[in-house]
Amino acid sequence: MKAKIEIIVATQLVALAFCMGIFDSSFVAGHMTHVAPEDVASALHNLATGQTPFAVVVGCSDSRVAPEIVFDEGLGDIFVIRTAGEVVDDAALGSIEYAVEHLGSPLIVVLGHERCGAVSAAVAGAQAPGHIATLLKAIEPAVEQTKGKPGDAVENAVRAQALDVAKQLREAEPILAERVRTGRLKIVAARYDLDTGKVEVLPF
Repeated sequence: MKAKIEIIVATQLVALAFCMGIFDSSFVAGHMTHVAPEDVASALHNLATGQTPFAVVVGCSDSRVAPEIVFDEGLGDIFVIRTAGEVVDDAALGSIEYAVEHLGSPLIVVLGHERCGAVSAAVAGAQAPGHIATLLKAIEPAVEQTKGKPGDAVENAVRAQALDVAKQLREAEPILAERVRTGRLKIVAARYDLDTGKVEVLPF
């Protein structure tokens, strides 16, 4: 049991370094390490029969915010779920639970980003067609929480949305909430800066 706990703690330390932006420095500096053809070829061979991603990233679908590139991670390193505004519905939650329960990922990073289009539309009260309206409705609580607060309305809502989703996941029974309570899972919210490429972990 002690050895198992030590492995979990060591894994979480690596995962926390990842979410705190240590591993995004190579992307910011333009010196990425996991995109060379030989690295991809090696990963394809090694991952053919299984995967053990050390983190789950719940992010926005925005084409400028690809977690594997932002954090300079290779194939099999992170389990990614992306929806506009990082909205989590039952299907997304089930995917996250799979990564945690069956693949053993000890960390979930909810990654919002600067000038998010979905959040901007929700702040503007846009009347969206089709299923886009469902996304905006899910972001409305973050908009309401930050309405009238000092600063940029969209930026405030971006941060609130990431924090709200992280809270939603922390309280998601039965799988995620139980692992958070027992210290086997950490869930953090973060914000990606489109201008600098840096990731900021948001305080709860």
